[in-house]
Amino acid sequence: MECVIYEQESGRSEHVECELPDDGCRSALKRLRDLGHGTFAWVRLADPSEGELVQLAEELELHPLAVEDALHGRQRPKRERFGDVLAVALKPLRYVEEDTAVETGDIMIFVGPRSVLTVGHGPIDPCTEAARRLDADPQMLRMGPRAVLHAVLDVAVDAYSDAARRVRATLDRLEDEVFSTSRVDHTQSIYSLKREVREFRDAVQPLVPVLQNLLGSPGAEDHLPEIAPYIRDVADHLHRTDIEVRTLDELLDTVLGAQQARVGTWQNDDMRPISAWAAIFAIPTMVAGVYGMNFEHMPELGWTYGYPLAVALMALASGTLYRAFRRNGWL
Repeated sequence: MECVIYEQESGRSEHVECELPDDGCRSALKRLRDLGHGTFAWVRLADPSEGELVQLAEELELHPLAVEDALHGRQRPKRERFGDVLAVALKPLRYVEEDTAVETGDIMIFVGPRSVLTVGHGPIDPCTEAARRLDADPQMLRMGPRAVLHAVLDVAVDAYSDAARRVRATLDRLEDEVFSTSRVDHTQSIYSLKREVREFRDAVQPLVPVLQNLLGSPGAEDHLPEIAPYIRDVADHLHRTDIEVRTLDELLDTVLGAQQARVGTWQNDDMRPISAWAAIFAIPTMVAGVYGMNFEHMPELGWTYGYPLAVALMALASGTLYRAFRRNGWL
């Protein structure tokens, strides 16, 4: 747990010692009660216990349904309002090229009049980078708790853009391998990447309308003119990433179809020589089968040149077929 007190005008910040004894986070709760004019608090929790979250929720007057969502995570990106508290859920992610995997987490952001609570689940935490950006740009703090919301959203969307770029690079390599001269079946790799892109899309696509709702309209409850341009910039970046992820999904369908077509071509190439040799050996087999039936009255049985003629006929027919198949590229 981390708790930071910010002064809006000066941009100064104070980190509160948050040792967590068994009976709760007393230091953070005390400072939240003693917040002065022009200050706000940012409390950050990572995989919290129910006791920690309930105590903070009581102090911040969070709705029980919001506490339940924050405690269990696994929420679809959404925006909700509980009285004076704005709740935003999103799924931060990163792309691990070594494993060709998209790793996602969960984070809930509760923005009140004078406090922000972020509750994260999983290995990905955009709050650390968001805090660094706020420290580097104290002017943003003048907008109060909404500045924290913007910073976290901005970091998460930047991570989406970076992940989309890395996935595109992986897809480009797969395309080169699929259309190379090597006969390697990449179907499993393509399908695995497609599954990861679908997980990527599930994180990005629902967040687009959330940011549009945060922009609001003049006179709406959530409309804040001073921060709207910053949220609009994040929304534009997210929109571009959403289009890129949709394009990646469609391209993977195309590459998967191309790979399946190539596998079919390889199978045809393998079957051609097999079929050609089967046809070549079919004629000697037929002739030998006819003369091997051992009937008493058969033509040419008593002729001196019958055997050489049969062998010559088999050789001539087989040779003719061989030349025909070679000419047509079957052999």
